[in-house]
Amino acid sequence: MRFRHPDGSTVHLAYCTNVHPAETLEGVRAQLRDHCEPVRRRLGRDRLGIGLWLAADAARTLVDDPSELRSLHAELDRRGLEVVTLNGFPYQGFGADEVKYRVYTPDWTDPERLAHTTDLARLLAGLLPDDVAEGSISTLPLAWRTPYATDPHAAERARTALTTLARRLDALADLTGKSIRIGLEPEPGCTVETTTDALAPLTDVGHPRIGICVDTCHLATSFEDPDTAVDALDTAGIRIAKAQLSAALHAEHPHLPGTRAALAAFAEPRFLHQTRTRSPTGLHGTDDLDEALTGTALPDTAPWRAHFHVPLHAPPAPPLTSTLPVLRSALARLVGGPHPRTAHLEVETYTWQALPAALRPRSRAQLADGIAAELTLARDLLTDLGLKELP
Repeated sequence: MRFRHPDGSTVHLAYCTNVHPAETLEGVRAQLRDHCEPVRRRLGRDRLGIGLWLAADAARTLVDDPSELRSLHAELDRRGLEVVTLNGFPYQGFGADEVKYRVYTPDWTDPERLAHTTDLARLLAGLLPDDVAEGSISTLPLAWRTPYATDPHAAERARTALTTLARRLDALADLTGKSIRIGLEPEPGCTVETTTDALAPLTDVGHPRIGICVDTCHLATSFEDPDTAVDALDTAGIRIAKAQLSAALHAEHPHLPGTRAALAAFAEPRFLHQTRTRSPTGLHGTDDLDEALTGTALPDTAPWRAHFHVPLHAPPAPPLTSTLPVLRSALARLVGGPHPRTAHLEVETYTWQALPAALRPRSRAQLADGIAAELTLARDLLTDLGLKELP
């Protein structure tokens, strides 16, 4: 979906296909047929943006055979789909029964992360619509905090990898005329947990093609104020490559038995749901929701937020809610001013099948309905900010 900003520029809205995880190119093609095109039809659109997730095996197939890349581009066109952004965070196995900490490997200290992201950049340059000159890729925020924090050489290896990537992106732009930008995506528990944590490493790399991806669920989980975060990025001159529109799980009174019981329904074995609370002494957290509920590591005298991407249009029932207000505030700063701070927005609710059983979609049709409803809400937020939906 495309929108015209009041300044005349185009802002793209997509939804991320990591909600339909596929490890192979054949699986990606099935995503387009079984999920993406049906969502487009529900929205009554001739064209729908998707934030494509390409697992390592699928990406390698496309790199090794340029005819497959051309064929995929043609299939996107035929199905009324377009790609301006990729989710390069998960490397593989995102559809596994247990993902948890595995999603953070390989990290930016591992040469394979550089190789994979280089592949993705080259593929995105070949998938961009003819009338779009800039693409974006979100990636993990350097690494999970351990063992990175105790490795004296980890920061330098990561910086070298990102600097090398920047040179490759410059060469790719010279070769293709397509500019690909990378966004480190701060996430709770990682080396770069907040936008503040991103300032030093991104300033150290110091290249305009290496910036940040603002995920509004992660922003909210860490109790970051969107205005403060965006102001800090502006001051540091760090580009926002893309923003992921997502909402976290919020519990106002986590000490109450009813609230804890409601939260327990969201503790599940597949994904990590880092949980945070804020006190006068700072931010406190656990690596997962069940750890917060069963232990004493997390104070329960102030609200909790959990890294669980809940559907934008359907917050959980009381006593829980979502951090949609944080998303609204962040979106106003990102695209509501005189000029957009990013042109790429991506709805990223990958946890539909991890929701409590009563809330999960029971069919492809119900999932498509839910994704379409999320995109409709995002569209309405954008038009309320003065953007105009384009055909």
